[in-house]
Order: sequence, then C-alpha cells, then structure tokens
Amino acid sequence: MNEEPGPICTTNAHDDALTGAVLLDVREQAEVQALAFDVPGWIHLPFSELTQRWSELPSDRDVLVVCQNGDKSAEAAQFLQRMGMSRVKPVRGGILLWMQKGYPVKGQRFEAAPESDPSSASPIPAGTP
Repeated sequence: MNEEPGPICTTNAHDDALTGAVLLDVREQAEVQALAFDVPGWIHLPFSELTQRWSELPSDRDVLVVCQNGDKSAEAAQFLQRMGMSRVKPVRGGILLWMQKGYPVKGQRFEAAPESDPSSASPIPAGTP
C-alpha cells in the first residue's frame, strides 16, 4: 500500500474483505447497532476510541477503514498511518454507498430520503384555511 492512505472504491473493499482484509468500521456504537457491515473480517472500533485502542488492530493484514459516508474513514486512516500502520486505506462512500451497491449488511436497511425542492414546499400545512 502507498504511504498516503488514498481511498479505495467500495467494490474493491468488498472483494478484499472477502479475501482476508480487515474491514474496520469506525462508526459509533449506536450507528453500528442500527446497521452493520456483514462480511468476514469486520471489526468495530469507534472513532472516539481509536487513539486509545488502535494497537489492537492486526498489522499483518490490509485494513480498510469504513464509516457512514467516507468522511471519518479518511481521518482515521491518516491517524493509523501516522502510528506506523502501512497497510491501511479509507473506503470511499461508507456504509451508504456499500448498501447502494447491494453489499451485505445486518440490521435495518433504509433508503436515503429523496432531496426535495425547497421552493416547492408550502409553509402552510394542507387543510389550513
């Protein structure tokens, strides 16, 4: 892996997780309880605990860092690189893109709410005189 933890696409992360890579989920406990990745090698280590517990991670395997949408995973991967872990990459798009691609999850699947045009919304509830 490169010195800089450049992002890996969701498809490659899924394939790598099935062939031995660690999928490190840095989302917080409540997020994981609602919805979790369902692949071998999945490890949950909340972002808020990463600085204290990073040494628990295996150094002999690729570590692919995931979160909700990809933001925290990049920050976590950079931290792990600074700690000397060279086989680390953030995953683009997080669990949201993972689900969009139809990859396995455990828990409550949800669909993102469609974006609405705020100019078409009426500030007055229907049925109000």
